[in-house]
Amino acid sequence: MSSHATANSFHALKRLLRYARGYRRRIIAATVCSIINKLFDIAPEILIGVAIDVVVNQERSFVARAGFESAQEQIFVLAVLTFFIWAGESIFEYLYQILWRNLAQRLQADMRQDTYEHAQRLDMAFFESRSSGQLVATMNDDVNQLERFLDGGANALIQVGVTVVAVGAVFFVISPLIALLAFTPIPLIIWGAFFFQRKAGPLYADVREKVGDLASRLSNNLAGIATIKSFTSETREADRLREVSEAYVTANRRAIRVSSAFIPVIRMAILAGFLATFTVGGMMALRGDLNVGAYGVLVFLTQRLLWPLTGLAEVIDLFERAMASTRRILDLLAVPITVRDNHDRSLAKPVRGEVSFEAVSFRYVSSGVGVDGISLHVPAGHTLALVGATGSGKSTLIKLLLRFYDPSAGNVCIDGQPIGEVSLRSLRQSIGLVSQDVYLFEGSVRDNIAYGRPEASDAEVVEAARTAEAWEFIQALPEGLGTAVGERGVRLSGGQRQRLSLARALLKDPPILVLDEATSAVDNETEAAIQRSLRKIGHGRTVIMIAHRLSTIVHADEIVVIEAGQVAERGTHHSLLAADGRYAAQWRVQTGAVEEPPVLT
Repeated sequence: MSSHATANSFHALKRLLRYARGYRRRIIAATVCSIINKLFDIAPEILIGVAIDVVVNQERSFVARAGFESAQEQIFVLAVLTFFIWAGESIFEYLYQILWRNLAQRLQADMRQDTYEHAQRLDMAFFESRSSGQLVATMNDDVNQLERFLDGGANALIQVGVTVVAVGAVFFVISPLIALLAFTPIPLIIWGAFFFQRKAGPLYADVREKVGDLASRLSNNLAGIATIKSFTSETREADRLREVSEAYVTANRRAIRVSSAFIPVIRMAILAGFLATFTVGGMMALRGDLNVGAYGVLVFLTQRLLWPLTGLAEVIDLFERAMASTRRILDLLAVPITVRDNHDRSLAKPVRGEVSFEAVSFRYVSSGVGVDGISLHVPAGHTLALVGATGSGKSTLIKLLLRFYDPSAGNVCIDGQPIGEVSLRSLRQSIGLVSQDVYLFEGSVRDNIAYGRPEASDAEVVEAARTAEAWEFIQALPEGLGTAVGERGVRLSGGQRQRLSLARALLKDPPILVLDEATSAVDNETEAAIQRSLRKIGHGRTVIMIAHRLSTIVHADEIVVIEAGQVAERGTHHSLLAADGRYAAQWRVQTGAVEEPPVLT
């Protein structure tokens, strides 16, 4: 399992590098600045050894061979070199920080945007199988985790490698024997780093999963706060949140326990290397086999070589967290788009609104329910009503019309054009949807009515509100059209939200209007208002209605009863009552009388 975790981490890194191909120049520039900065950072230790050599050997020193005879000149030259080295180190530290941090910001912003845009193109089955909390955790927390690694961990990883190579080169030039002794602990350190990385990999993957669970629980509870309060379930929900939160803490504790053990083990390996250099080098200097200045360089560089390796613990910690997050992000980006968009072809204008379902079949993978071989035809400007028990397939037909899903067999056509052959934009711009579960976005009343046409004038917004019989209550609001509706429209009543939803669809002015249980959750007054609105807007527009309240569909040109995914009955209100079948039985249940009421006109 450990080797598998290691392979997963490096596979995730390869996938990340493939994704970041467009940032290659920035990555190279940042890497070069990190390398140069580290080379400048190592140089002062070498200069200290050279300075010791000047003080001890003076005219016979290493610097004297470069033409600077007096010790004073040599010290002055070293001072100048020190100034330029420190200045160079500072300049390139500034540059690599700017480059890495800007790269981290740019990459995380682009990755979050790409992930969100990809998720928008996925079919509804994906969202019905994933919690919104998990998706938010991936797009936000996981992306931020990757940013934190790029912000500091990537540079640290590069500089550790540069330190080992550069210092190792100096060691082997001065004394191969001491180099061998100093480098003896490094294989142990590297092995330890990968050992702990393999151990930490699956643990941090579990941490990321627990983050998603926690975000999902918080999101669900805050969205359902009214239900929690009404059932006085605050204590129970707090306990459930505490349980998920403790699972996150426990997962983190396991990962921290493994990563924290790394530094003490590595410290002892470093001590062995330092003592070897200090002791063997000192003996060689006493015997005259090693220049005193060179001995000073080796002692200082040993510390410079080995101590930064303790930072591998933190770097690996960041790396594992980042790779666990990267896998989740790239896995989301890799989810295939099943409803393909045909950008090159649009519905022929003007769209008349003729709708046909031609032997359409579809089944949900999760439940197996759906529709089977349904054929329906709605002439342009006519009203079709769909009735039937919950789960019979009514809403499935609407989802197929909007191409939230594609049928497994048959075709859905508008004006004779199969909708799978036209762009999703032209299709969905031709359909206005008013559903039972109204979703209002946080913003003003005007923003929500004009959601489908942000460029609409105030006069057009007001006219749509009047037609939907929403203008009266909008005028009574504290700031009229400018009144904030709150998250999901929480500051408005259910009936008010439904009327705003209808106004939003009307302002879009679609040739096809779909009402999915639009009046099932409203009071009688709101239902009557919506019915009056529908009588106004139904002329010259194709209307497809789903309703449980049969009183709202008596005026439909055709009523179709759906049962177990198939057409059970069809006809007008009068003909279906005369047939005395399922529709008539349901009518008697809802009205309590056999007599039929007058048809709404």
